[in-house]
Parts: sequence; C-alpha cells; structure tokens
Amino acid sequence: MKVIVDTSVWSLILRKKSKRLTQRENNVKSIFQEYLEDSRVQLIGPIRQELLSGLSEINTYKKLREHLIAFDDLEIMTEDYETAANFYNICMKEGVQGSHIDFLICAIGNNHNLPIFTLDKDFLNYSEYIDINLIKIPE
Repeated sequence: MKVIVDTSVWSLILRKKSKRLTQRENNVKSIFQEYLEDSRVQLIGPIRQELLSGLSEINTYKKLREHLIAFDDLEIMTEDYETAANFYNICMKEGVQGSHIDFLICAIGNNHNLPIFTLDKDFLNYSEYIDINLIKIPE
C-alpha cells in the first residue's frame, strides 16, 4: 500500500544532516527509506509545490525538481476537494484550525485509503474529528 509522505517528512529527509538527528528523526529516515525501497512513497501535486516553493537558489530548485520527477503525482479528483472542504468545516466547528492543503492531504488519504506519514502535529488534532490514518513514529 502506498503512503502519502507529507512535506514535513520530505523536509527532514532533504535538509537535515544525519549527524544532527534525534532518535525520532532517525526513525523517520528509516521508515522513509523502507517506503522508498518498497516503492510505497506517494506524492501529490500540492506537496510537490510546497517542497519546491521558497528555494532562493535556482540550482537547488532544479536539482530538487529533478529528484522529485521520479515520483508520479496521484490525480486529485473533485471528490477529494469536496471532502477536504467538509473536513475543514468539521474541524472548524470543533475549533481546530488548519490549512487548506492539510485538509486536502487528509481528504486524499481518506478517499484513497492511504495512510499519511507526517511530523506535523496538527494532523493529530485533525484525527480527533475526521477519519484519517496516520503512520505512528517510534520515539
């Protein structure tokens, strides 16, 4: 089964030097490596956009874009956007705020039965009110 890898995990994998990782971060890298070797990493367009945004050096942008070409984007359907809006409304009613991209990730995970691999603690808050499957990271 494929796994949606969130921007927070990609950022750790792409930016942090191995010598400076906590045990939890090492666990994240190991899990990511396992998913990568098993061809389970699923990318979606909005996460690709987040990863490529804010890179001031054009060469860094081009290099990362080239690496990400290896991953096909899962097609986002109208139903995914509608589910994202519904999830947003449910969470807002409960006082839980989040970004539209986060709720789109949740909707895609829900609609396509894909777990979400993230370091973003906001997803734990969302999971109290909406049906999403989060990958548990050992401490």
